[in-house]
Amino acid sequence: MKIGELARLTNTQTETIRYYEREGLLPPAARTDANYRVYTEEHGQRLSFIRHCRSLDMTLDEIRTLLHFKDSPQENCQSVNMLLDEHIDHVARRIRELRRLQKDLNELREHCRQSSAAAECGILNELDDVARRAPQVPSVRAGHVSGAHPDRVGSAKAPVAGAARSRKS
Repeated sequence: MKIGELARLTNTQTETIRYYEREGLLPPAARTDANYRVYTEEHGQRLSFIRHCRSLDMTLDEIRTLLHFKDSPQENCQSVNMLLDEHIDHVARRIRELRRLQKDLNELREHCRQSSAAAECGILNELDDVARRAPQVPSVRAGHVSGAHPDRVGSAKAPVAGAARSRKS
């Protein structure tokens, strides 16, 4: 099948398929004489596996490790168990960070309970006061969690976002 059909079958953008291929997650597809990629059912199954892992917010490195074990069924799966345990811990940390962020935002929201002129806005004034007390720009705060809200420009799961995604989030 051509890339467009694989994209439709797996509900994946063609650029994402090419990206996974460049990253070595998908094996290179055979090419026709006209240089079109030709994918097999195995490509579709592997792509579905990758997409499911991404839906669980796994990084490309984690997926690469899982694919290694999937491709080596005789190996012991202890490393797979450890990988998942670490991922669960990471998700638990992110949940705690999101709860702290929600608490901070709720406290900030309390500074302006009704509509008024922007110059009188308690939220803006509080943000300004905090900025004055800490003149250096804070690094990305522990309370701001990557992936906490969708990208306003494009899809949160766009290939470019996936490329930048590492264990720092």
